[in-house]
Amino acid sequence: MTRDLLLPDLTAHARRMAHTRAPACPCASTGTLAHRPDATVVRHADTVAKAHPPDTSPAQLALRLAAAARRPDVFLTPLGPAPAALHGRLVTFWPYGTPVDPDDPDAAPWEAAARLLALLHRAPVAPEGLPAMRGPAKAAHAVTRLRALADAPPAAAPVLRAWAGLPAWARAEAPLPGTGVLCHGDLHLGQLVRLPDGAWRLIDVDDLGVGVPAWDLARPAAWYACGLLPAEEWARFLSAYRAAGGPGVPADGDPWPVLDVPARALTVQTAARMVTKAVGEGRRPDEVEQAVIDACARMSAVPPPEGPEPGK
Repeated sequence: MTRDLLLPDLTAHARRMAHTRAPACPCASTGTLAHRPDATVVRHADTVAKAHPPDTSPAQLALRLAAAARRPDVFLTPLGPAPAALHGRLVTFWPYGTPVDPDDPDAAPWEAAARLLALLHRAPVAPEGLPAMRGPAKAAHAVTRLRALADAPPAAAPVLRAWAGLPAWARAEAPLPGTGVLCHGDLHLGQLVRLPDGAWRLIDVDDLGVGVPAWDLARPAAWYACGLLPAEEWARFLSAYRAAGGPGVPADGDPWPVLDVPARALTVQTAARMVTKAVGEGRRPDEVEQAVIDACARMSAVPPPEGPEPGK
């Protein structure tokens, strides 16, 4: 019942916030951007309200919001000084930005994403007490959900084998190595929005924190390794990150000694989610999903290289 009330009440909150920003608000523009158990996001005119996951720590969210507010050149700037509470969920408000068009892959802002990451990774870690980035914890959660399936399909086996071959820190079972860099924690193209002036900014602070910068490069790296991202687009992303002085990979040469483990972890996370979704929908994995599952099978046959740990 609470979740049923969350959407209309969050919409009302977004409307009120929008009217405080622009009394002459064009009230016709209201919509739901996401409504999932872990996040509900609604928009009214140029204002967005987000209900964060139920287990969100108020203290940690406040620190993450403060970190984002310190970097308006990287993150969309939050509205309001502190999260509000609604039906047991923490709510934050944001200006609206135009998301990446999923139907126009040729226009994907890989260079902009890379430059924003480089700026973030080079920024001082502040405020004091900022928690660790949540990337490995999210991967572990995806695997836990896969293991919890009552009747796991054969596709689960290579995913779980690949997970078992990762070092403990990548499975959120040990501290992150070489921490000390400000990281987004869940970078993908859905985490970018375009401002009215054409500039791109990162969104979503739920996983922001101190950690391993290579993790933020790992999803496009994993897509490239799985054959889902063309080599040219991966090269554009990596070259732009290096040109902007990003510290997550060496300035030249082979980046894979530091990218390999994070990319494997993101591949397993993606595959675990795909298998769980396919089971929930009562179907077999589709072609794209099978490509990621097959990548997990290949990973199990080739141990991670003995290279430098990310962040060191």
